[in-house]
Amino acid sequence: MATQDLMNKTPQSGIATNRATLAAERRGSRRCKITQLMRIRPSDPERDPFEDLRGTLSVSRGGVYYQTSETGYELGMRLFVSMPYSQVASAMSREYLAEVVRVDSLANGMTGIGFKILMEMGSQVSYSYGFSAPRK
Repeated sequence: MATQDLMNKTPQSGIATNRATLAAERRGSRRCKITQLMRIRPSDPERDPFEDLRGTLSVSRGGVYYQTSETGYELGMRLFVSMPYSQVASAMSREYLAEVVRVDSLANGMTGIGFKILMEMGSQVSYSYGFSAPRK
């Protein structure tokens, strides 16, 4: 009985803890507010193609949230995501398969997009030596 009373008491700070509030949090890992450039493309060849270069707003181990002006995103849509993205010829980035899990209309007229990473596709390395070899 005493243990049950302690669990329902309001803490010294005057703010009651509510298990329902804690249960509403669905994230499995913490978020970091960092900016990292990404290249995002739809993975479905039947969709209208687009290429979105955006910086992250919030990143966790399994997902990313960012803002975009691109209108082609839908819930459940699969994406190819390269990050960290750089146009430098020798830069290394990783490509991921991801799924859109959140689409928010924002007050600034942009759209907030959240995606979860489904799997890593591999490293994307491009080498450019400043010349091209003739084809045979």
